[in-house]
Amino acid sequence: MVFFEKYKFIFMAAAAIVIGLFLFFSKPWEEPVVQNDISFSAEAEPPVQDAAPSVSEERKEPMYVDVKGAVKTPGLYRVKEGDRILDVISLAGGLAEKADEKQLNLAQKVHDEMVLYVPEMGEETEVHMVNSDQQGGGSQGISGQEGDKININKADASQLETLPGIGPAKAKAIIDYREQQGGFKQEEDLKNVSGIGGKTYEKLQDSITVR
Repeated sequence: MVFFEKYKFIFMAAAAIVIGLFLFFSKPWEEPVVQNDISFSAEAEPPVQDAAPSVSEERKEPMYVDVKGAVKTPGLYRVKEGDRILDVISLAGGLAEKADEKQLNLAQKVHDEMVLYVPEMGEETEVHMVNSDQQGGGSQGISGQEGDKININKADASQLETLPGIGPAKAKAIIDYREQQGGFKQEEDLKNVSGIGGKTYEKLQDSITVR
């Protein structure tokens, strides 16, 4: 007993070590959990290409009108679709002091290769618009109004349609005839146009002129 009392702390320490080792080695081992750091990104999509331009977005050919006569700055002017004579005159600096505005149809639309001649007061014109067949009207003068009468050698389709008995089809026929024949020599020649007979001519003979 003296021996045990003397070395009891050593025995107790040894016992604690043995118990600890037993518990340590008897505990089941667990496989370490490995975190997967690989991140998955969405599959890369191919780059988006710009769509081909539509027909409406394609660049159109420029349009030009040759402005002559009684304007402040005659010359060649670039215009856009839908422009009217009033717009082109504005591009040319406006009318000159001697310009005869009454001979102009300011509301008339212009087109490519058109020659716009502005007459002076007292001047009668027989100017033709180049390439006007693209507008469905043949060669046309700048103005078809001669006082209270319509000049059938100059009037455009809209002016001809103001005549009694003349609709779009007959207006086009008049313009086609004067283009093919080089103009009307006298008012009665209008009866030679397809669709215009004697009765129709009688209704409008007092409203037309060929001067």
